Amino acid sequence: MAYETRPAGGTGGRRRAAVLGAALGGCALVAAGTAPAAVAHSAGHGRASSYVALGDSYTSGPGIPRQVDAACGRSDHNYPSLVAAQGRAAAFTDVSCGGATTAEMWQAQGSHPPQLDALDRHTDLVTLQIGGNDVGFGSVIGTCARLAAQDPAGNPCERSYNASGHDQLALAVARTAPKVDRVLRAVRARAPHARVVVVGYPDLLPDDGSGCFPQVPFAQQDFPYLRDTEKRLNLMLRLVAAVNRAAYVDTYGPTAGHDMCKAPGDRWIEPLQPASPAAPAHPNARGEAAMAQAVLARLERGRGRS
Repeated sequence: MAYETRPAGGTGGRRRAAVLGAALGGCALVAAGTAPAAVAHSAGHGRASSYVALGDSYTSGPGIPRQVDAACGRSDHNYPSLVAAQGRAAAFTDVSCGGATTAEMWQAQGSHPPQLDALDRHTDLVTLQIGGNDVGFGSVIGTCARLAAQDPAGNPCERSYNASGHDQLALAVARTAPKVDRVLRAVRARAPHARVVVVGYPDLLPDDGSGCFPQVPFAQQDFPYLRDTEKRLNLMLRLVAAVNRAAYVDTYGPTAGHDMCKAPGDRWIEPLQPASPAAPAHPNARGEAAMAQAVLARLERGRGRS
């Protein structure tokens, strides 16, 4: 399929190159607070006549009742459904799917068509949460859990991913930046009048860097490394959203203190052995509700802005 892009030259092209350059540099030189506050053009005033949700399993809500698409692990209580239920859309289409990467925006995922096919010129609101599977969330969890047995008090996972002299997870985040950029340009091409909102990932591990082995089976000193990797991913998403004139929704801050190390009654992210209906290392219903509130608050702040 042909690429859908904007011209690379001129001020816009230079700005994109500068911001993506920061992302490709591991985001280390750019503080989260310095990213430009950007909101895409909105065809309405806080209400969309057509809302399309794109994303991976953190969007779809696997395991959360009621599942409406078993193949994609899609719940009718995921955050897009909750946003739509607040009257944000007269027409709502959720094509999020567990396991999706940026590639599934253009290619079929099993029997499901490419997610971008859900967009058209009449789409007024798009939410996008993608990139975790491009970085390799699932394989990282498996690798770090396996290595923890070798040095439970140390940082065997961090050492493994840095064995070449370069942080392979930081590189994976950097390599995902142009992929997300391409998705956002395609969204703009297919839905030129839509308000576009990029949704970050919620707080998975304790923000203070503490651990909770064996509930979450990572080595003690790997917890801060993995926390920082997620923060790097979210900063990259913020930067790429900004260069594409899309809004960014921080879901990490609103979910901090409710990570998978917390007690069942306090956590919004389930550990590898969930106690509430949800997939391992994924938001439960309360986590999806918290992300919905963050999206709704961002939409409300952007009313009437362009």
